[in-house]
Amino acid sequence: MSKLPETDSITALAEVWQSHDLSEFEDVLVEVTEPVFQRAQPLSVTLPAADLAALRARARQEHIPETALVSRWIHERLHAGWPYVSPLSPPRRAE
Repeated sequence: MSKLPETDSITALAEVWQSHDLSEFEDVLVEVTEPVFQRAQPLSVTLPAADLAALRARARQEHIPETALVSRWIHERLHAGWPYVSPLSPPRRAE
């Protein structure tokens, strides 16, 4: 039996699969029972016109789609650490 290639190169992998058949690797294949890729869930957000314009300008400046920029910002904020206090939360009273 053949050995599976250990490369991340799409070109190299394409060359391998042009000349080999999956059945050549049956002894090293493992059945995957859990999902490998998780699909992202869409989210709709309404923004004031000025915020949307600023978002679009920033996305153009960074050469990325608006959705990718918003996704990155949300991910960074959620994983920045806890406890997180929202700027929309009412102020805490001094005890």
